[in-house]
Amino acid sequence: MSRIGRIPIPVPPGVEVKIADGNKVTVKGPKGQLARTLHSDMRIELNDGMLTVTRPTDSGPHRALHGLTRTLLANMVEGVTNGFRKNLEISGVGYRAQKMGDMLVLQVGYSHPVEIEAPPDISFVVEGINRIGVVGIDKEAVGQVAARIRAVRKPEPYKGKGIRYAGEYIRRKAGKAGRAGGKKK
Repeated sequence: MSRIGRIPIPVPPGVEVKIADGNKVTVKGPKGQLARTLHSDMRIELNDGMLTVTRPTDSGPHRALHGLTRTLLANMVEGVTNGFRKNLEISGVGYRAQKMGDMLVLQVGYSHPVEIEAPPDISFVVEGINRIGVVGIDKEAVGQVAARIRAVRKPEPYKGKGIRYAGEYIRRKAGKAGRAGGKKK
């Protein structure tokens, strides 16, 4: 049995789970609603406030799908209950972020400001001028939007300027070494 796949998912009070056609799961909670169609081989059951996932065989693909399906369901329940947040930091002279309506405007060393529009169910939180929070109920969407923001100006290894995830370590490189030994003949 998969260690992850066999763990039951507790459904907190206030969260409603509907399973239709055996593999279409809708989770509704205080923060919103998520729906996802999962692999048809996996069996999803709701008993006594616990979601369980079982697999038909012990083959490799089914074992992999078992853990994946359980994790996707757990993320859906967690998302509609508490939501997800990904934090980013901007470092560099003159680099800053500001929120205009539901758009994020970044000034990160280009000749023009970069505007990023928030997809539905995702919002931006700007703290100060160099901290950005991406907030939403879908973990996959939050991570994708955060990766898109980071890709605008990836942190460079020489001075560390750019946009990085909060707590991300940037491996620094030494700069160009000076010429040793005097003039070249």
